[in-house]
Amino acid sequence: MSSINLIDSFSEFKDAENIDRPTLIKVIEDVFKTLLRKKYYSDENFDVIVNDQTGDLEIFQRREVVADADIMNDDTQIELSEAKKLDESYEEGDEVYEAVTIESFGRRAILAAKQTLTSRISDLKKSILLEKYKEREGEIINGEVYQVWKKKLCCWMMKAMN
Repeated sequence: MSSINLIDSFSEFKDAENIDRPTLIKVIEDVFKTLLRKKYYSDENFDVIVNDQTGDLEIFQRREVVADADIMNDDTQIELSEAKKLDESYEEGDEVYEAVTIESFGRRAILAAKQTLTSRISDLKKSILLEKYKEREGEIINGEVYQVWKKKLCCWMMKAMN
């Protein structure tokens, strides 16, 4: 499975938290690029694509076709004989795009990515809320408290008192 649908999973969350679709997509791409850097030590020869219409996530590894004896880095190069197994038309110097499956990262890495994604979205929520109310400093604002955490207060509805 080289593609998963993420946007549907986050659509309700996105609507509730007022995070726009391009920002959410950028965060998802960044999280998966971080996963790639941890596994392959670089994300330069990888493309992370999140389709903003369908929400599909695809990751492709780009490798250059080299002669069988000339391979120096398995992450950025592929031997001609291996490339020909994928498609007979490949020649030296061509680029091969191969899908990277989410499962190839392993369960721990995926759980870490989920935590990172949750943290990044939480930071976005805080930034959005700060931007929304920073110009109203000094005003009295009325709100309904729906959850109290240690050192944090979450409000459901806020309005300025006139």
